[in-house]
Amino acid sequence: MAAGKPKKKNPRLASGRKRARQNVKLNAANTSLRSKYRTAVKNVEKAVLAGDKEKASSAFALMQSVVDTIADKGIFHKNKAARDKSRLSAKVKTLATQAAA
Repeated sequence: MAAGKPKKKNPRLASGRKRARQNVKLNAANTSLRSKYRTAVKNVEKAVLAGDKEKASSAFALMQSVVDTIADKGIFHKNKAARDKSRLSAKVKTLATQAAA
C-alpha cells in the first residue's frame, strides 16, 4: 500500500495549469501568514503566563496588527480574529490589574 498523498494529475488546459501554479504560491503564502498569526498569539500567552506586564502589552499590540491584517485577507474569519483579540485583551488586562493590586 502506498503511503502519503496520492499523486495529483496535471491539468490538460493551459488555464488549469496556470491555476495549479497559482494555487501552490497562494497556499505557501497563506501557510506563512497562518503561522505568523499563531506565533503572535502564542507570544502574548507566554508573556501573560510569565506575568510580564510590559512584555504582554507590547506583544498584544503587535498581535493586534497581525490579526487584523490576516482577517482582512480572509485567511481567518473576522469573528475568529475578534474572539482571539478579545480573549487575549482580557488576559492582559487582568495581568495589569493584578500587578497594580
